[in-house]
Amino acid sequence: MRKPRSTRYTGDPAEPAWHGHARGTAGYRKLLAALFFAGVATFAQLYSPQAVLPLIATDLSVSESTSAVLISAATFGLAVGVIPWSLVADRIGRVRAMTIAVLGATVLGVAVPFASNMTLMLGGRFLEGLLLGGVPAVAVAYLTEEVVRASTARAAGAYVAGTTIGGLSGRLVSGFVAEWSDWRIGILTVALLCGACAVLFAVLAPAPRGFAPGSSGRVAARLREAVSSLRLWALYAQGFLLMGGFVALYNFLGFRLMAAPFDLPTSIVSLMFLAYLAGTYSSSRVGVLAERYGRARVLMGGIVVMAMGATATLAESLPVVLIGLVVMTAGFFGAHAIASGWIGVIATGGRAQASSIYNLMYYSGSSLFGWLGGVFLASGGWLGTVVMILGLAAVALVIAAAVLRRP
Repeated sequence: MRKPRSTRYTGDPAEPAWHGHARGTAGYRKLLAALFFAGVATFAQLYSPQAVLPLIATDLSVSESTSAVLISAATFGLAVGVIPWSLVADRIGRVRAMTIAVLGATVLGVAVPFASNMTLMLGGRFLEGLLLGGVPAVAVAYLTEEVVRASTARAAGAYVAGTTIGGLSGRLVSGFVAEWSDWRIGILTVALLCGACAVLFAVLAPAPRGFAPGSSGRVAARLREAVSSLRLWALYAQGFLLMGGFVALYNFLGFRLMAAPFDLPTSIVSLMFLAYLAGTYSSSRVGVLAERYGRARVLMGGIVVMAMGATATLAESLPVVLIGLVVMTAGFFGAHAIASGWIGVIATGGRAQASSIYNLMYYSGSSLFGWLGGVFLASGGWLGTVVMILGLAAVALVIAAAVLRRP
């Protein structure tokens, strides 16, 4: 009699090998739905202060770049946390690690906006990011292990699409609530919504079947593999450079739109985050394009589109600025979906660790350039910030062309 399939593949020859959920099956749909809610719970609270940074700067009497440190503190915490979380997930399992991470972060997210001073708020945001690191550190490895290989590019794109909805909803909700009450209430509201999404993730996520816990020796070997490939380092650089430019644009474009000649109110400025829907679409479609034209070409095309969009935001016409924002967002998320999904294909033996290093670089870029964009803004105006973004995109394009185009 055939042995029933266990919830986890152990490598026992008597046990049928687990090849992953096929696209269109119930397990595939549940997995993507669970990761969608995990993405919302993570990225909504990670970026919820971004829509109200001008209000925070005014209320706390700090500069633009100082207010942006609220974003950088959380993304830096996330960057620090991704590798430890990947090791934890290798011991206790992917779903359990992500559940602990997102629920713990949500508890902190409720308390942080009511900290009595900026120092405590920054400390709380760092710890919140440290916990949130458990989701991006593990999510791509989880879907790579649980989805058939032929569908990993599409599945990764669908996951990234979910993260864009999270980033969008967090910014929209905090911005609109802040317009009618207070920026602290806006951030609190997002944290409560994230709690509901965290519970939905825990309920929907299928039990891992392609994962087996690793010993410390195996984990060390996986980590060595994750840092031994030049192609992996080229992908890590994409995350560092492109995310840095992307966050810088979103951190500081609101300051420009609320000043002359635009003079827009907070609630209207928060609508600019609807441009994230372009990223939702592009990240869900690039998998199809990658199957047709190859990952490297689609990645480089995304970088070029991102640079073109950033350049358009220099215009003095509001419609042109907003079109540029949409184009830039679509290009960034398309490139990010390709790079993050490609990690799991190259790093066959150390996927969680390689994914964690990618996220370490990704959020380090967010923290560094998300703050540095404000320094360029103070010294060179909006042109200074855009020049920095274009420089980052140019370096990413050169690296992709030099390293990732070859077989």
